[in-house]
Amino acid sequence: MNPFTIRLLAVPKAVPALRHAVREHLGAKGSADAELCVSELLTNVITHLGEGTPVTLHITGTGDGRTRVELTDPDPRVWPVPRQAADEDESGRGLALLDAVAARWGVHPGPHAGKTVWAELPHP
Repeated sequence: MNPFTIRLLAVPKAVPALRHAVREHLGAKGSADAELCVSELLTNVITHLGEGTPVTLHITGTGDGRTRVELTDPDPRVWPVPRQAADEDESGRGLALLDAVAARWGVHPGPHAGKTVWAELPHP
């Protein structure tokens, strides 16, 4: 798989555009879970860091055939924490969705600042 990198500002209108870019890069067969992951990760940045936060999306293949999705933002302090959303809650399920589709996921600090949230998706 060819690596894919895109830098953008985390704004609501970027979510569908980013999903489309992922679909174009991975093809329809391998993109549904990746699209879901990038949507949820970008939405988390918008919700918890604010609109206009600069982010970088990087997609690569792993040695064992998985697709690795990484979203880097500049804030080293606000780490994603899964929570249990109540039935009536309109949000709070993003990391549960990520956990459901990813073989594994996590967060690591950047070398100077920021952090990267990543997910590895099984080969379709």
